[in-house]
Amino acid sequence: MSDAIKHECGIAQVRLLKPLEYYKEKYGTAFYGVNKMYLLMEKQHNRGQDGAGFASIKLNVQPGERYISRIRSNQAQPIQDIFEQINQRINDEMKEHPEYADDVALQKRKIPYLGELFLGHVRYGTFGKNSIESVHPFLRQNNWMHRNLIVAGNFNMTNVNQLFNNLVELGQHPKEKADTVTIMEKIGHFLDSEVRKLYKKLKKEGYSKQDASPHIAEQLNVAKILKKSSKNWDGGYAMAGLMGHGDSFVLRDPAGIRPCYYYKDDEVVVVASERPVIQTVFNLNFEDIKELDPGHAIITKKNGDVSITKIIEPLERKACSFERIYFSRGSDAEIYKERKMLGRLLMPEVLKAINYDTINTVFSFIPNTAETSFYGMVEAAQDELNRQKNEAILAEKENLTDERLQEILAHRLRTEKIAIKDVKLRTFITEDSSRDDLVAHVYDVTYGVIKKDDNLVIIDDSIVRGTTLKKSIIKMMDRLNPKQIVVVSSAPQIRYPDCYGIDMARLEDLVAFRAALDLLKENGKYDLVEEVYNKCKQQVNLKDKDVQNFVKEIYEPFTDEQISEKISELLSEPTVEADVKVIYQSVDNLHKACPKNLGDWYFTGEYPTPGGNRVVNRAFINFFEGNKDRAY
Repeated sequence: MSDAIKHECGIAQVRLLKPLEYYKEKYGTAFYGVNKMYLLMEKQHNRGQDGAGFASIKLNVQPGERYISRIRSNQAQPIQDIFEQINQRINDEMKEHPEYADDVALQKRKIPYLGELFLGHVRYGTFGKNSIESVHPFLRQNNWMHRNLIVAGNFNMTNVNQLFNNLVELGQHPKEKADTVTIMEKIGHFLDSEVRKLYKKLKKEGYSKQDASPHIAEQLNVAKILKKSSKNWDGGYAMAGLMGHGDSFVLRDPAGIRPCYYYKDDEVVVVASERPVIQTVFNLNFEDIKELDPGHAIITKKNGDVSITKIIEPLERKACSFERIYFSRGSDAEIYKERKMLGRLLMPEVLKAINYDTINTVFSFIPNTAETSFYGMVEAAQDELNRQKNEAILAEKENLTDERLQEILAHRLRTEKIAIKDVKLRTFITEDSSRDDLVAHVYDVTYGVIKKDDNLVIIDDSIVRGTTLKKSIIKMMDRLNPKQIVVVSSAPQIRYPDCYGIDMARLEDLVAFRAALDLLKENGKYDLVEEVYNKCKQQVNLKDKDVQNFVKEIYEPFTDEQISEKISELLSEPTVEADVKVIYQSVDNLHKACPKNLGDWYFTGEYPTPGGNRVVNRAFINFFEGNKDRAY
């Protein structure tokens, strides 16, 4: 993605089902779980580089012994920072106490971070500042082992204010409105309540407080706690939690918006945001790893019993299609095929744009995850070139000489690495005019591969704001003197905010929205903007389920092609000499390529939860009123 946007987070949870001595004997180290967590987090660093956190719990420790460890970092390389600190602490302890080397029981008692239950998180901030206090996992502490709660998640809630007010109504005094805090405190409230009820029950049965503790751990109903806690949640989430005594869970939202995968055998239960991460770290087959169903939780009790339980009635499945287009690692077998198909399905429109002139066209990509879609596009272009060769041979078959045949067969598809990102360059100046000049040099180009009358086709994952394309990429491409620059987006036009994970909160930042506004002005229909504003305002006090997305009306007067043409104009500055054309994926083709991930609200405005419609209307109200606040 050429536009830098903040987006997903990643979670990793590991529960060891055997005693630590087992891993020491089989794998040579009692730190097997810590090592696996490092790999799971590092393999998901694409999902978050603002911060990272790690927590561990030791099972069955004696009173007075520390059993919870947590470390967080918001340094430039947070995952490495965390595990360097963990490694240093472990090495110091082992060096100071050589007697620990062959005694796993001593290691467990004395060395931090060693345990049976682990939770990791990598973060891209979409709400709040990037302070260390915003980094997951969050910890809710209590002297009762069962009431300790550690929470981390990949999520955004659309109704944070409502969740905050719910806590106030329960008599709590939340320290802030961030959705992580409100979620953790809500779970914590019902965890406390369940523990109290169990203690009262056990007390009646004659148990002392001390004797009741292990029975509370055994009888605690995690599914019941989650059902009560999540009753009013509206958003996309994969929510992970650990309880101090050793129960753990991961809960997925009822529309399946955020991804979640798991694997279980007799040694380990592991959950992560991406399938290939588990595959690689544990050397598994594709079929070994399961996707957690929407609205369900995977719950592991302290005794090692694992269950998949329905917590919330599932909605229509709307798994995020951006996961397939851009966010998730392309090493997943399904995602790789889908991205290639996205590129292939774009080819008919690309061929029209270049007038089927594959000989005088260079194909390239913006150097990021668009590379896989590029392969699909090139395969389709090669099919077209083969068709042209076959047609030429048949047309000349009566007079075809060996020399002419060789000339036809010698035609090759021209693919080049044109744009190269200078990863060392940082736009450290925030003043607009100076910053624009710096942005223009974020990408370098490869000179000498484009001829003056060539078409240049370059594919990107998606075009969100268009800033980098306008200020940098198109200008740089124009220096190569192509006849035409065709910018291809493997995603459809992004028209609406995303409130479930991606930090696209402001409508006016979206180039498709700006294009629609320009078209309304040019066609004398700009009054529609105020009409939509008034409709949005009239819904402010309605319940979420009654709110409609009226922002769709801004786009309705125009075809997708008209909006794409206007975007082409917006991204082409007067100094650019080449003709510029922008081609977007169609929503229908997106669904063909990614049939299991039909979440497309940022393209269509069809939000999977009621809160989404409120968010898009609030975003439009903010735009109309010149309010820079977030819509969620």
